[in-house]
Amino acid sequence: MTSKKPNFLIIVADDLGFSDTGPFGSEIKTPALDSIAKDGVQLTNFHTASACSPTRSMLFSGTDNHIAGLGQMAEHMGNRELFKGKPGYEGYLNFRVAALSEILQDAGYLTLMSGKWHLGAAKEHAPCSRGFDKGFVYLPGSGNHYNYEPQFKEGEPRPSLAVADPNTFWMRDGTYLNRWTELPKDFYSTKTFTDELLNYFETRTPQEKEQPFFSYLAFTAPHWPLHAPEEIRDLYKGMYDDGPESLKRKRLARLIELGLIPKDVEPAPMVGLLDPEWETMTPEARASSARKMETFAAMVHVVDQNIQRVLDYLCSTGELDNTFIVFMSDNGAEGTLLEALPMLNGATSMGALIEKHYNNTLENIGNKDSFTWYGASWACASMAPSRGFKTWITEGGIRCPCLVRYPPLTKSKDLEGSHTNAFTTVMDLVPTILDLAGASHPYPNQFRGREIVPVRGKSWVSHLSGQTKEVHDGETAITGWELFGLRAIRQGKWKAIYMTPPRGRDTWELYDMNADPGEIHDLAEKEPEVLARLVQHWNVYYSETGMFDPDVTFHVVKDKRIT
Repeated sequence: MTSKKPNFLIIVADDLGFSDTGPFGSEIKTPALDSIAKDGVQLTNFHTASACSPTRSMLFSGTDNHIAGLGQMAEHMGNRELFKGKPGYEGYLNFRVAALSEILQDAGYLTLMSGKWHLGAAKEHAPCSRGFDKGFVYLPGSGNHYNYEPQFKEGEPRPSLAVADPNTFWMRDGTYLNRWTELPKDFYSTKTFTDELLNYFETRTPQEKEQPFFSYLAFTAPHWPLHAPEEIRDLYKGMYDDGPESLKRKRLARLIELGLIPKDVEPAPMVGLLDPEWETMTPEARASSARKMETFAAMVHVVDQNIQRVLDYLCSTGELDNTFIVFMSDNGAEGTLLEALPMLNGATSMGALIEKHYNNTLENIGNKDSFTWYGASWACASMAPSRGFKTWITEGGIRCPCLVRYPPLTKSKDLEGSHTNAFTTVMDLVPTILDLAGASHPYPNQFRGREIVPVRGKSWVSHLSGQTKEVHDGETAITGWELFGLRAIRQGKWKAIYMTPPRGRDTWELYDMNADPGEIHDLAEKEPEVLARLVQHWNVYYSETGMFDPDVTFHVVKDKRIT
């Protein structure tokens, strides 16, 4: 079964670090991703937003998250009145953008989704209202991978970052599901999401089989809480007993061996913040930490197993080589210490609730009634040589693994099995996919009866086919980031960042990303003219995106504009 137009399969992992898969130097077994890399191209300089829903808004809109509705994550709009009526801060994928799924649906594509949405929980914002013909959807940002929940008292807060009604977390084909009666009894997020997508593929009507498809498989793994089958966890037993610093050294050596980073790279130091030093931890604490990392590895292992199931199906139907496949993470590895975060109602700590309702003993870590995360040090190890991790606008938060497989594009130029260090962003996916599909973005015309904005991304087609060395013109292209008051602006090799303590110094810093990918040596004083130019670009970016308040932190809002 083939189609003249290409099919599309976008696979997103949740909080996966730069070196957490085999193609990017990991010890974690990922043969499916290895095969995609072998038959495709690795993008080693691919950038997202610093957290999940902003990235997803950029993926579907092709524009900046501040324009697309996720200028701030819905979970962190502590004082919603301050955001009310502010374009770009709706907390869902807004209707100023034409969603990729909508455009492809209008172009005759069968549009299918299974997995995490995180772009709006109301029915009018859900996937089947934004261009998906069919979708098995988890609407919030995170949750138990086994669909387990302890018996909470009426009104008692739950350890979740979801802002929706728990009864409206799940949806199939536009209808809300009862998570207790309508989800499989053997539910495990990664497997179930894959089961549902395969079911959509397998039950296509003869007419649907004649259509090209756009499919979106969005795993919630390996996002916390860390859950994986025990037999897979045990495959990694003892592998992380030497701690995060040892893992970091091994991963860096492998990245250098693979030619993915320079031999003389200076990696950023670990920024454990509240994490204790490995050597100072008790044997019990080290064993618990290592087991959490083993569970994380097992989650990645299972993601890969299920990707293989999809590849096998597409191979069996003859559709594999006509399917443009992208695999990516939505942001850097997650290093947040949950016990340091208050619950959304502000009063109860996450740690106290977890201690009361979950069993995080060593023997139980990874089971359905555990609730664990691995912390900043392991996250830094997986993001090396970059600085920081998820929510940072240093490279550790925004430089992510990305693989592309599409033989018709890469085979003729002998690019299979290669990698490119050209600067790319998640906003590029919309123009790339539309380019390959032979579809046009509707801007400046109205779309479905509404005014829309243009895309900011650039197509990869010329670059991946070997015609151009770069995707974005380094001399003119400007890319900016902002979330939780952390800011960055980049032009070519130069990147300026502004981060508040404890991440930064509450002033602009300047880095040469070619010479210093770890963002270690601040050149602000040595290159004041470069910094001044980038700050001017920041102000333009601020205005163009309609940014309302760049000083939003997790639970505090300051009304101050950076000049």
